[in-house]
Amino acid sequence: MVLSRQVKNIARWSVHLVLIAFGIIWIYPFVWMISSSFKTNSEYISKGYSFLPEKFQFANYARAWETANFSTYFVNTVLVSVFVVAIVVAVCAMTGYVLGRYRFPGRMLFMSVITATLFMPKGYTIIPIYFLINTLGLNNTLAGVILAEVGGAHVLFILLFTAHFSGIPKELEEAAEMDGSGFIRTFVQIMMPLSKPILATTCILQFMWSWNSFLLPLIFTLSKPELRTLGVGMYQFVGEHSVDWTGMAAAASISLLPIIAIFIAFQRYFVEGVAGSVKG
Repeated sequence: MVLSRQVKNIARWSVHLVLIAFGIIWIYPFVWMISSSFKTNSEYISKGYSFLPEKFQFANYARAWETANFSTYFVNTVLVSVFVVAIVVAVCAMTGYVLGRYRFPGRMLFMSVITATLFMPKGYTIIPIYFLINTLGLNNTLAGVILAEVGGAHVLFILLFTAHFSGIPKELEEAAEMDGSGFIRTFVQIMMPLSKPILATTCILQFMWSWNSFLLPLIFTLSKPELRTLGVGMYQFVGEHSVDWTGMAAAASISLLPIIAIFIAFQRYFVEGVAGSVKG
């Protein structure tokens, strides 16, 4: 019995040590980027693998924020990400609600079609999206970037909402109908509050994707650099004959702060949403 307990303890600690090692390897690039953001370019090149800089260069952050016009890019990215998340959540939640709660002709065909779009490379849709946005007269505008970002099926979020809503007891809807609640009121006041974990998961993932988006903001802001987002704004640090590596590291560190804050704020709901979807 004692030997068996010792073996279990050794196995448990071995698993912990392996997980700690993987955690250190996983977080190393992030720590290295933060450290590099405080170095000079010469120190970055000559001593790139050292963690602590010889002297902390806080001017890198000032250069990233002001010289590279990141203050404007930051505001643009916030506007694009917030509107994209709001639209995607609304559309995917309503689509998932209908697919999860109602049975209608063509339902399975519709789900099969949108699921098939997962296998379509995103680059193939750039041309029709560009022509559509250009026809609407929204090229080189933030509205055009937002519409381009919200385009597509967002299959993952639709399936998450569908699975979640399909598991809610039907008695809730029947009770709401008896109280005189209509379709919209039932969806907004009853179903949406019950889907906080899925809402948090959708918000976090879509916010991360929109915040780090590069291709679509680049295409739709080519003629207006002042409308660029942070991902595209990284080009400011790439010159014709040189690259400002430490300025880029500082800019990347700045751009990560909102994502970290959002994840910390909603991590409990995010874990519940992922765990619930896996269980379902």
